[in-house]
Amino acid sequence: MIPREKALQITAIYLYICDLYESELKFKCERFSNNCNPEFSDQELITVYLFVMHAEQRFKIKQIHQFAKDYLLSWFPKLPSYVAFNTRLNRLGDALNHITNDLLVTLKPAGCTPDINLLDSMPIITCSGKRQGKVA
Repeated sequence: MIPREKALQITAIYLYICDLYESELKFKCERFSNNCNPEFSDQELITVYLFVMHAEQRFKIKQIHQFAKDYLLSWFPKLPSYVAFNTRLNRLGDALNHITNDLLVTLKPAGCTPDINLLDSMPIITCSGKRQGKVA
């Protein structure tokens, strides 16, 4: 069970994503397969991702999925497995880019120039230094 304040946050995020999805996002992540209407919608997936990152400060996809499985299952009973969640989230990259652009335009402070956007993102881990060189 999540507190009322966070329940209002998740509801607001879901409504925002649904409105944006119906007007613009569905064209950015349209499905051309037999599974064009999955049980766990793209709107729900984006909502879980954004809510857990914002409200719980969990930034790894595994942590996001684990939190959703532990605490948000009553809100999202059709939550897919971690592998399916991760795969679908990766396919929604263009939609997340569009959401970011929309939020930058919507929440832009009055003194900002419209020509320049500066966004600080989390570092992308490309490899780890666990391997050691072999001596011949």
